[in-house]
Amino acid sequence: MRTPAIVALVLAFLTLLAIPIAVPASAATSPAAAPWGPLDLGSGSVEPGSKRKFTFESSRSFESSFLDSALWAAQGATPGPTFCVVAGIHGDEINSFEIARRTFQAIAPQQLKGSLILVPAANAMGFRTMNRYMPDRRDLNRAFPGSVKGSVASIVANAIFERVIRRCDYLIDLHTGSNFRTNMPQIRVDMNDAKSLALAESFGVGVMVDGAGPDGSLRREAVKAGVAAIIYESGPPYVFLEREIENGNRGVLNAMDHLGMYATPGEKPKVQKLVRSSWIRVPRGRGGIFLTQVKLGDRVQVGDVLGTVTDPVTDIDHQIRSDRAGIVIGAALPAVVLSGYGIFHIGELE
Repeated sequence: MRTPAIVALVLAFLTLLAIPIAVPASAATSPAAAPWGPLDLGSGSVEPGSKRKFTFESSRSFESSFLDSALWAAQGATPGPTFCVVAGIHGDEINSFEIARRTFQAIAPQQLKGSLILVPAANAMGFRTMNRYMPDRRDLNRAFPGSVKGSVASIVANAIFERVIRRCDYLIDLHTGSNFRTNMPQIRVDMNDAKSLALAESFGVGVMVDGAGPDGSLRREAVKAGVAAIIYESGPPYVFLEREIENGNRGVLNAMDHLGMYATPGEKPKVQKLVRSSWIRVPRGRGGIFLTQVKLGDRVQVGDVLGTVTDPVTDIDHQIRSDRAGIVIGAALPAVVLSGYGIFHIGELE
């Protein structure tokens, strides 16, 4: 009897005796990969190769109006990472909303790999009224990850964090300057987190500022939860600026291109890192009418005059001079200022 026939006979005999037969791992059949299906976000789902707009809360009641934030999603035709964009955490930073809207508008889901989830106006009531804070007067960006048993800000933060952020692989949180200040395009990132740093470098717009962010901020809490996260800051509050919208939109698409999610044409420059940054403030007793003499992005040296503050009672001018060399990455808008108010944000280059 030939060898193959003998082997077949032995295997058949062992089967009849119910003796288990070890199968080499290389010969075992691996389970089929889970099929790429709809993206279910609770209040709606999105089929592969399509995108939809809906809200967090579909029911109608008095308090459900606090959870009427828009929730937009695109489900790619093929698998890939989950990429999230949050805007409008501060309702007066309206430029962030338009960056998110244009990003969603630009995406053709049939060409997308993975999932794109956007919360374009996290503080929906604040966005409608251009108010920085939530209806309970709390800062939403100090409330994450939130709680269902907390204040309105905490409840909204919890809904965003549990239903969106925990499913993200990557997060970009969009902001502008606040409190009558404007920012040069800049990425804020915890440079000790390798995934977040790589995401920041791929953005390709502005400069990079190191920092983990304050407790309760979306970026800090997202990184704690294992999500690579950065903040993009650009422009002032209360207004739409076309150039800053284009910069932000380009940066988000650059990051998605880097991750292999969505191909976009053009060169993808690296973001320049800053060694450190700090604010120059109005000296004690020198409040008054503030006018600036430099622009965002200007290089300055120690002793350079950055602006003036004039006491409207005595008519005495006080020159604000730079105490370090660097680049102007943020500044107060010309206005009435008081002692201690931050008027110039200077970043020191590598």
